[in-house]
Amino acid sequence: MKEYQLAKKVCDVSVGESVKIIRELQELSQNELAKLTGIPQSTLSAIEHDKINLGLERAKILAKALKCHPAVLVFPGWNIEIAA
Repeated sequence: MKEYQLAKKVCDVSVGESVKIIRELQELSQNELAKLTGIPQSTLSAIEHDKINLGLERAKILAKALKCHPAVLVFPGWNIEIAA
């Protein structure tokens, strides 16, 4: 079996940036995501610009709409090996 090296981390991503990146990967506008989640577009913009905290409940709602685990949004820079 081939062994792999972990890629080097080249940048840090904030919680807001992770929401924006995943939203864009899903090809959703903020308005479309707002309709899917019931979270106002202005609130989504504030989250993406790190003006307000995402919060656990909003993370759950967004994760469902973005088809990802809430931890992906809440802990974008988590390194399991360092944390262990």
